[in-house]
Amino acid sequence: MINTAITTASGIPVADNQNSLTAGPRGPVLLQDFHLIEKLQHFNRERIPERVVHAKGSGAYGTFTVTHDIRRYTKAELFSAIGQKTDVFVRFSTVGGERGSADTERDPRGFAVRFYTAQGNWDLVGNNTPMFFIKDGIKFPDFVHTQKRCPQTNLKSPTMMFDFWSKAPESLHQVTMLFSDRGTPDGYRHMDGFGSHTFSLINDAGERVYVKWHLKSRQGIRNLSAAEATRIAGTDPDYAQRDLFGAIAAGNFPQWDVKLQVATAAELAAWEQRTGWNPFDLTKVWPHKDFPLIPVGVMELNRNPLNYHAEVEQAALSPANIVPGMGYSPDKMLQARLFAYHDAQLYRVGTNHQHLPVNAPRCPFHNQQRDGAMAIHNGGAAQNYDTVAAAGSAPQGMGHGEPALELTGAAGRYDGRGQEDDYTQAGNLFRLMSPQAQQNLFDNLAGPLSQVSSEIIARQLAQFDQADPAYGAGVRAALKARGVVL
Repeated sequence: MINTAITTASGIPVADNQNSLTAGPRGPVLLQDFHLIEKLQHFNRERIPERVVHAKGSGAYGTFTVTHDIRRYTKAELFSAIGQKTDVFVRFSTVGGERGSADTERDPRGFAVRFYTAQGNWDLVGNNTPMFFIKDGIKFPDFVHTQKRCPQTNLKSPTMMFDFWSKAPESLHQVTMLFSDRGTPDGYRHMDGFGSHTFSLINDAGERVYVKWHLKSRQGIRNLSAAEATRIAGTDPDYAQRDLFGAIAAGNFPQWDVKLQVATAAELAAWEQRTGWNPFDLTKVWPHKDFPLIPVGVMELNRNPLNYHAEVEQAALSPANIVPGMGYSPDKMLQARLFAYHDAQLYRVGTNHQHLPVNAPRCPFHNQQRDGAMAIHNGGAAQNYDTVAAAGSAPQGMGHGEPALELTGAAGRYDGRGQEDDYTQAGNLFRLMSPQAQQNLFDNLAGPLSQVSSEIIARQLAQFDQADPAYGAGVRAALKARGVVL
């Protein structure tokens, strides 16, 4: 008989496979959580040689130009003056499909931007949605496995997907976005981008504010109907790649307005007290009426890569790459990604992937790292160690000179899921849709839901009902139209 109890790869029983080990309920995540580390490390090594997620992508170069002064929030050099330009590289992608999959599949889209600043590379690694399916990185391998192929049939499985989602109310907000019209964007030029996570900015006085980054398409939002997306998948599976490359080659350079939402820790605490929403929860958004968008600059893509493999496939971005004047937040998903993305690139591209031209900073850099595969810049005869400051040092807070982040609470695995509101924001998103967009949502959901068990359907419908009774009723009607007996 197979033992179904979860253990580590060494056979050690896992006490909790739902929650990361954190310092207090909000974190940050502790490095001693070996189960989380082992789980993410193994997950990053499951595919050779393509990315585990975001395997199929398109890339282009361009510039970011500052249009508004945000120096009261950050000392980051790239925002020093109006009109200042910074070179960028952007990689767009689908998430769940393989390198040969279709560009028009119903899937979130990756939207990753590298800014080659004078202080090093800043990687804003996000999606075309402002929220995500889960709130704790320990569930990321589990979630992505449901979006990949069934280990028995090697087919995509609606049962796997909705079995996971129907038991995870936290996913409903993103599921609603995924099965809306925005789940099949019309190429990469006609969609917005989001940093998604909460990050922070630090000014010259050492004051921290928390921020969310937004990139708003100047081309306007355009989406494909479900039928059109399916048709294009069969006739031109590289549709988004062809559209982006062709537009830039023709001089039709796409642009995005770069904006941000800003809040102090005190403002977020007051907002949480009023709404009940954790501002660092990736399954939630900050409503614009509470935290208005502030303009920052404009990003333009104006140059295609010359070698796809060297410049797009080997591009290795990580949200851990921030520059002085920036910081992180206690977002549990962000904390996991800070480790997992760089680790994935070490495995997928190589130990010295930062030496490759697309990944190398365009400012002077120096460290004591030596040797390993692809050691293009290996330091020569320079000293490969740093001595101990025996008389003591004067550290400037955390990384990059940011102020220390106060932590509270005992280290433990904290699960607040049963007490958290996972329905209101999903309902708000549903109520923002036009009647036709709502009907499209019902029909898009009814397709895969009609292929799963009645038990899973009932669980998922119960989630729709809690978001908005009309949401559940609409999906029920669409299921019945497909002959599903409820």
